Amino acid sequence: MAFREINSKMVEATVVPGQRLYSQRGAMLAYRGEVSFTPNVQGGQGGVLSMIGRRIANEATPLMTVEGSGTVLFGHGGHHVQVIHLNGDTLYVEADRLLAFEGTLTQGTVFLGAQGGVMGMVRGQVSGQGLFTTSLKGHGAVAVMAHGGVFEIPITPQRPVHVDPQAYVAHHGDVRNKLSTALGWRDMVGRGSGEAFRLELSGSGSVYVQASEEKL
Repeated sequence: MAFREINSKMVEATVVPGQRLYSQRGAMLAYRGEVSFTPNVQGGQGGVLSMIGRRIANEATPLMTVEGSGTVLFGHGGHHVQVIHLNGDTLYVEADRLLAFEGTLTQGTVFLGAQGGVMGMVRGQVSGQGLFTTSLKGHGAVAVMAHGGVFEIPITPQRPVHVDPQAYVAHHGDVRNKLSTALGWRDMVGRGSGEAFRLELSGSGSVYVQASEEKL
C-alpha cells in the first residue's frame, strides 16, 4: 500500500526502487531518503493523448514522476485528501482533484459529456466544470483532493444518485452518467454555479462528493 493517511490534509507515500508514483506538481511537502522528482510530459501510462485531452479541457495539470527509495509527504493548498484503493476497476476523477497515484495504474482521459449528449457541452460553458475527467484503471491507490471532506455515496440499479456537478469528485463501478438541466433555460441565464444542472449516476458503484462547491 503506497499511501498512508497522516491526517485529513496529508498523506505519506512509500517509494521503493523499481516502482513509480505520479503526483501533481507542487504536491510534495517533504521527503526522506533518496527520492527524485522529474516533470512528466506523458501523463503517466496514458501517454501523450492523455495530456492532449487535458489541454483541450484547459486542465493541463503537470505531473511529476516520483522514483527512488524513501517516503514522501503529499498535500496541496490545505485541501482535504482522500485515498481510494482500486482492485482492477476504473476510477474516474476530475483532473484538478488528482493529488497522486501509483504507477501501476493506467491513466486515460474521458469526455464526461459522452454519455450525456449535447448537455455535456453545457457543463463546461455554464457551470464552469471541465468537460474531461481522468480515468485510472488497475490495481493501486489514488489520493484525491476536495474541499471540506469527501463522502462516498453508493449507487445501485434501484437508486441512481443525483449530484451537483461542482460537488462531484470521482466515481467508479459500472456507472452511466447523464447531465441534465435542473432549471429552465431562462432561469439559467447568468447563473455560474452547478445548481442549474444535475449529474445523474446510475448503475452499480459509488460516487465521491465534496462538502463544498468551491473550485480547487
